[in-house]
Amino acid sequence: MPPQDDLPPLKMLRAARHGIAGLALLSALCGCACTGDLARAAKSASVPAAEPRRVRTAQVSKRQFERVVTAPGTLAAFEQATLRVKVPGRLQSIAVDLGTAVKAGQTVAQIEPDDYRLRVQQAEAALSQARARLGLSAAGSDDQVNPEQTAAVRQARAVLEQAQLDRARNQALLDQGIISRSQFDLTDAAYKVALSRYQDALEEINNRIGLLAQRRSELAIARQQLADTEVIAPFSGVVQERIGNVGEFLSPGSPVATILKLNPLRLRLEIPEREAYQIRANQKARVMVEGGKRAYDGQIKRLSPSLIEQNRILVIEAEVSNDGSLKPGSFARAEIVTSATEEILVVPTRAIATFAGIDKVLSVREGKAVERPVTLGRKTDEWTEVLKGVDIGERVILDPGNLQTGQPVVIEE
Repeated sequence: MPPQDDLPPLKMLRAARHGIAGLALLSALCGCACTGDLARAAKSASVPAAEPRRVRTAQVSKRQFERVVTAPGTLAAFEQATLRVKVPGRLQSIAVDLGTAVKAGQTVAQIEPDDYRLRVQQAEAALSQARARLGLSAAGSDDQVNPEQTAAVRQARAVLEQAQLDRARNQALLDQGIISRSQFDLTDAAYKVALSRYQDALEEINNRIGLLAQRRSELAIARQQLADTEVIAPFSGVVQERIGNVGEFLSPGSPVATILKLNPLRLRLEIPEREAYQIRANQKARVMVEGGKRAYDGQIKRLSPSLIEQNRILVIEAEVSNDGSLKPGSFARAEIVTSATEEILVVPTRAIATFAGIDKVLSVREGKAVERPVTLGRKTDEWTEVLKGVDIGERVILDPGNLQTGQPVVIEE
């Protein structure tokens, strides 16, 4: 092979070109690789690693809870009354409106009383007249009368006694033959007339006594009608509806207002047959309403004597103490305490997170948060029963907030 210096000029030129091209290709390949490494390094440097979130945990444990029967129901007023007028007349005033608190015996509305006052005066005058005809004082409350002591009867009795004496004397004279039969018949007739007048006098007095009693009753009715011009609240409560308006002429039975007794409230519950035989009178109940966060004290008071055959439901009623925050008509859920021996699995209420209607807790596994869907039962401000999803002894994160699965966490002691 000839020395390189002895190669023809054309071959030397080709060799130089190939060397330059190889160097260019090598440089390009090296440049691409180096550029990718630099880009990845820059990207990793621009995104800092997520900071672990510091959390506190609590242990899933068991607690002694009362055994309860849960049932839905509706709250109702303990008493409800639509107040109506008893006598006809024009409505003079109405002292209440929607939401007004009333007390038992309070006047709610007033019918114009003038006509009824006049009726009372008329009845009093008639009573005084009836008393005077019996020889009693015009004013007085004692209507006891002895008919034999009245003037008319005394007079008739005196005439009768005289006629009786005359008849007896003439009977003796007739027996002796001193007087004729016709003369005796005259005295006998006078005696019979006197007896009849005496009996008429007694009947008249008894009639007047009856009339006196009638006038006394008429006066009582007139006074009652005057009293009935006032519409009275039968119990303490709150006005649900005002119906009457001042100036209206109302007939008997026209409504003017509706009032409700709000403490206690009635809670009507329906218990399934499988749980009905656990329910007894005087059992305690905790009552929750929609939108409320507190439990109200109640007690079972009334139980139906039989189940409803169509759906095998036992209807019961509880009375719920009301401080004014409960409203009749509200949907309620009651927990009826049947015993206190049940042991249940609980987590702190602070550990429960809810998203899109799904309840969950978060535990810690290998330094990261892990979501655990759970099924919840009874709930208090401090503890919540877990029916499914966790086991006793596990630790769950308190106040998880927006913590998500996979997010690094550090447990605080």
